[in-house]
Amino acid sequence: MKIEYSLILAIALAGPLVLSFSKELTIYRSARRLLLSVALPLPVFLAWDMIVTARGHWSFNSSYVIGVYVGNLPLEEVLFFVVIPFCAIFTWESVKYFLREKR
Repeated sequence: MKIEYSLILAIALAGPLVLSFSKELTIYRSARRLLLSVALPLPVFLAWDMIVTARGHWSFNSSYVIGVYVGNLPLEEVLFFVVIPFCAIFTWESVKYFLREKR
């Protein structure tokens, strides 16, 4: 199966994406901040990954990726740097909400 990496990303994103539309969470109140939080580090991490992959320090098993590449990185690796930060921001906003509720 060549979709494992994509499947893991989809599973990681599913819950936070659906729950992020809750009116109680503030994740989309500042869409610009969310976009900047995800987009600004993206080139740094993509460059890092491209360099270490080119040098052979890191690799991707073609058995687990769909085969679409951005430079020398599989599409899933590029999406990783969007999905995981979004999930982290969602988690942060959720924790802030529930800690606020306890006070």
